Amino acid sequence: MYILVVEDDKTIAAGLEYSLQQEGYNTCLCETIKETKKALQEDTFNLCIFDLALPDGSGYELCKVAKEKHNLPVIFLTACDDEVNVVMGLDMGADDYITKPFRIRELISRINSIMRRYKNGVDCKSIIKIGSIRINTMEAKVYKNGEDIMLTALEYRLLLIFLNNPKQVLSRNQLLESLWDVAGDFINDNTLTVYIKRLREKLEDEPHNPKIIQTVRGMGYKLGAEYEL
Repeated sequence: MYILVVEDDKTIAAGLEYSLQQEGYNTCLCETIKETKKALQEDTFNLCIFDLALPDGSGYELCKVAKEKHNLPVIFLTACDDEVNVVMGLDMGADDYITKPFRIRELISRINSIMRRYKNGVDCKSIIKIGSIRINTMEAKVYKNGEDIMLTALEYRLLLIFLNNPKQVLSRNQLLESLWDVAGDFINDNTLTVYIKRLREKLEDEPHNPKIIQTVRGMGYKLGAEYEL
């Protein structure tokens, strides 16, 4: 597996490259947008990790190129952790968003999760349907009965976690780990309960009798409805 890493901080870049190679990944390291665009033209990659703030522009620009011209999965790696930047990254089509400082094991887990999704064909389709719910993954928009549902970045990410693991019961710890890098210390066991409740209120016809996000007592949660691509 060949990963394109774009990071202008030489210390972070060297550490990231070393860690990925220790995990068995091949890497190509770039520092600028110009360098990256050339690499995308000359080589074939399986996944991209883009820093957001680069010397000659923004990682958003690279995300657009990687998605529109090469249909590549993209992870943003950035020091910006406010919700506006998270939503903007998702709107650009990014598959995930991790803030610095980060745990390398968490990044590896995210990479593996994204590659499983692409292998299973979920990200090859831009529209996912669950009953009256329609998710446009290219635009990071969710609709219920044709009407736009306003989800926060964390609510949207939580929904994607369930979509990416359609047959799996997810423990609260698994969900917390997947949400950690966007929310930092503000996401804990109690606030996870709140986000599950809010998501159900927006998606479910009967939030107190959920059909989409179901509770598996003593174990966690699962996607209770089949979805269509």
